[in-house]
Amino acid sequence: MPEIGERFTEIRESLPDDVQLVAATKSRSVDEIKEIIEAGAKYIGENYTHPEATEKFEKLGELRKEVHWELIGHLQKNDINKALPIFDRIQTVESVSKAKHIDKRVEKAGKSIVPVLIEVNSGREENKYGIEPTESALEETIRGVGQLEHLRLQGLMTLGPYRGDPEDARPYFRVTRELFEAGKAYVEEDDGMEVLSMGMSNSYRVAVEEGANMVRVGTGIFGPR
Repeated sequence: MPEIGERFTEIRESLPDDVQLVAATKSRSVDEIKEIIEAGAKYIGENYTHPEATEKFEKLGELRKEVHWELIGHLQKNDINKALPIFDRIQTVESVSKAKHIDKRVEKAGKSIVPVLIEVNSGREENKYGIEPTESALEETIRGVGQLEHLRLQGLMTLGPYRGDPEDARPYFRVTRELFEAGKAYVEEDDGMEVLSMGMSNSYRVAVEEGANMVRVGTGIFGPR
């Protein structure tokens, strides 16, 4: 098994069975992505729709159908039409306004429903997207998304700090998990809050301890860019 595949397997086997591993493939080659798919990867996470994800999606051919495509980066309005045919889930819905823009384009992309996660700006950082980490902001967003015909809310995601001591991310993950639990009161369907996507290469272990059931790992699998 290739080295990348071995690292993927090692991380996958270290996680609890109910935690999904998203391989974050920003800046990674098609050959590297093939290696992790061959190693058993089921979720591919891309940050940029065009041209990066578009090109990889095309070059992978039939192999692309073996994985679930997750948009884990910010979605620009002018990329929505390009994103919808590629991604099986959009993890970064940061407002009701953005959700409405997506909803209007779903049928044109040949789909009826698109699963989404609400992004929480858990650290209240000016340079990051996401709703305020408050229950009132969450309720407003959940209820707004819930009114849209073509979107299905499945949970929350947050980034937390990119670098530094993983323990520094714990408070951000904890507040997001608390919102995740509180948000269940505002959804009508039993499966409306089932995914809590938190943690990256340096912090995914802490994220799992704080309740994440989906983690996004790039450098830990592929090595430094």
